[in-house]
Amino acid sequence: MALAGVLWAIVLGCALQLQQARLALASTYGAWALAGLVLGLIAWGLRNRGAPSRAGLRRVLSAALLSVGIGGLAFATTGLRALHFAQQALPPAVEGRDIRVEGRIVDMPQRGEFGPRFVLAVTQADVAGVPPRLLISWYQGPAAPDEGAAPARTTEVLRAGEQWRFVVRLKAPHGLRNPRGFDYELWLWERGIQATGSVRAGVLPPQRLSPAPALSLQGARQSLRDALFARVRETAPAGVLAGLAVGDQQAITQADWDVFRATGVAHLMSISGLHVTMFAWLAAAVVGAAWRRCASLCLMWPAPHAALVGGIALAALYAAFSGGGIPAQRTVWMLATVGLLRLAGLRWPWPYVWGGVAAVLALIDPWALLQPGFWLSFVAVGILFATDDGQAQARSGGVGARLRALLREQAVITVALAPLTLALFGQVSLVGLLANLVAIPWVTLIVTPLALGGALWSPLWDAGAWAVAVLMQVLQVLTLLPGGVWSAAAAPVWAAWAGLVGGLLLVMRLPPALRALGLPLMWPLLAWQAPRPLPGQFELLAADIGQGTAVIVRTATRSLLYDTGPRLGSDSDAGQRVLLPLLRAFGDRLDRVVVSHRDNDHIGGAASVLAQHEDAELLSSIEHGHPLAVLHRHTRCLAGQRWTWDGVGFEFLHPRAADYAVRPDKPNTVSCVLRITAQANAHEAGACALLTGDIERAQELAMVSVLGDTLRCELLLVPHHGSKTSSSDVFLDAVQPRLALVQAGYRNRYGHPAEPVMARYAQRGIPVLTSPTCGAAGWSSSAPDQVRCEREQARRYWHHRSP
Repeated sequence: MALAGVLWAIVLGCALQLQQARLALASTYGAWALAGLVLGLIAWGLRNRGAPSRAGLRRVLSAALLSVGIGGLAFATTGLRALHFAQQALPPAVEGRDIRVEGRIVDMPQRGEFGPRFVLAVTQADVAGVPPRLLISWYQGPAAPDEGAAPARTTEVLRAGEQWRFVVRLKAPHGLRNPRGFDYELWLWERGIQATGSVRAGVLPPQRLSPAPALSLQGARQSLRDALFARVRETAPAGVLAGLAVGDQQAITQADWDVFRATGVAHLMSISGLHVTMFAWLAAAVVGAAWRRCASLCLMWPAPHAALVGGIALAALYAAFSGGGIPAQRTVWMLATVGLLRLAGLRWPWPYVWGGVAAVLALIDPWALLQPGFWLSFVAVGILFATDDGQAQARSGGVGARLRALLREQAVITVALAPLTLALFGQVSLVGLLANLVAIPWVTLIVTPLALGGALWSPLWDAGAWAVAVLMQVLQVLTLLPGGVWSAAAAPVWAAWAGLVGGLLLVMRLPPALRALGLPLMWPLLAWQAPRPLPGQFELLAADIGQGTAVIVRTATRSLLYDTGPRLGSDSDAGQRVLLPLLRAFGDRLDRVVVSHRDNDHIGGAASVLAQHEDAELLSSIEHGHPLAVLHRHTRCLAGQRWTWDGVGFEFLHPRAADYAVRPDKPNTVSCVLRITAQANAHEAGACALLTGDIERAQELAMVSVLGDTLRCELLLVPHHGSKTSSSDVFLDAVQPRLALVQAGYRNRYGHPAEPVMARYAQRGIPVLTSPTCGAAGWSSSAPDQVRCEREQARRYWHHRSP
């Protein structure tokens, strides 16, 4: 028991350090480490000294002190590692400057719609403070996203291992911060990247200083990927094959990822733990068979040991060749830990092996404890350990026994992991069991070998593309089944843990009465409903979507989306990346979508949102021939349109019918301005929010001339993201907001919000919150003076603090 306590104390100590909003001083972590050592020494003394009559009590107390001490050491070492890495952060004074750097491309460059993206290991820079690893984009378009100057155009083919000299413009790692959203800043932190940037045009053009080495692992990966793309011209199957052959997950199209997630097979479509484990098993079998053919080798070292070490070593090489992704690294360390235990002759019970693997992984990469993939794979292994009742013997029997064992294992994993998947992603595939029964053998035994075999004989890639196409047809049929995906609102932590325990009880070999307890434990997670405003009140969430606008408005029973953020590429937009996950987390179905006007940063995500919320009514100022109007029936917004939901009033204040004919070439002039007003009571008027789109000074003055002081509202969504052409003095004096929100991207190329505009708000004492400093901003009409900033409420020490 003492060993189990120590192992899980390591995991808990690392996990507790990851909850820190800010890093402590090095001396504080040093004190924790010293305290841990002292407790360990005390535990050792208690265990080996004292009267024999109290040996049991001493063992219990010694184990407890040792666990606390080891946990403190794990906490301290994780904090010291984080402090060391944080010292490499990009100084704010360096952001936004053109800087000359030299460095080596350390990984296979990723192909993007707008140009390649790569990690640069810096060897020299003309200013101090440049971090040692940068994530650089070399844009090919007419303008780099969110940057101020024209980028360098390139037709160059970049290769891993090359040495280059660039002029780059850098910025601190800054991602979107939304409830339950993807933590891009953690993703960069875990990969050792402390700045991102883009190649800039300048007096010094980009220059290749030295070619890639003739023999290099990353160069071989890139050559293999390029040969695959040259052979397989269809983008979709080529992307899947590249993901399986060299770990290039970004080559897989977004549409295919949507199918894989809906059917629960996304874990198969990259070099995952399953692929590495399967490769290790095959490699061990080959090494063992070859070893047994040589008697002298068997006399030197037993064949089972050689097979074990050879299998793990070759699996490590395979993981490195596939890109060395975090899941593959975790699997290699897991295999190495189990292998060392076997070589040492230690026959630990499965809970000890499971805990030992967790402790090793936590020490090597503590930040992996925050990754959903870690827990899905780790819990799955634990479930197989805990529910194995002789299945190993069944797997060694005949074909029928093996199929039954495989079917049972897959069913157990599907049922037990369903609560965890629902808690992490807000949805779970109900066809996942059937899809995995088809996809696991097809991908593992057919597609993956063909993807790898094409390196030896390229026609195998043609067969692999055919195999991928067949699989996609099957999966697409499964996505059409009614009720194929179960979605639920994001439940609190206690409900998620209860659901996970319930799923485990259902599949464990226990008496029926105990297994039946799993259903009530899972019920809170399955039936959870996100709290909604009281009747007569409303709340809104200004999502963090970068440079653009998107606001979710919720009443007691209804939901509205005002604008949908930007489209980021041909297969990526804010609706898909941010808004649909947010709506799932709330458990919302949209009743109406308002698109203020047709600029990309307001309409870009509309198609994705409406595809998932087909019954939502669309109101907008777009012209009738607009592509979105063709896809979805819409109504033009007009000043004076009103409706009431749950006692909350909604009214359009702009545009008027005549405005549509004035400047049809300038969509800002017809932005739909929506006022939302809570129900008044006997003591005060209901609070209101004013959502303004991209109106400019002329439209502001027109509304003031008609509405005057009745424009007054507690919350103002700052017009046009804080552009100099908006937020006029007359308008601000009429609205008199208590709070103002600016939705804009970090260091965006437009300079939003403009300093003169912010000065006008400051002169009137109006607090202004911006997306880069606040993240997603939550506001409620029942507490009009308060805003919940996601960057503050869920802050961790690796999150960027905008100046």
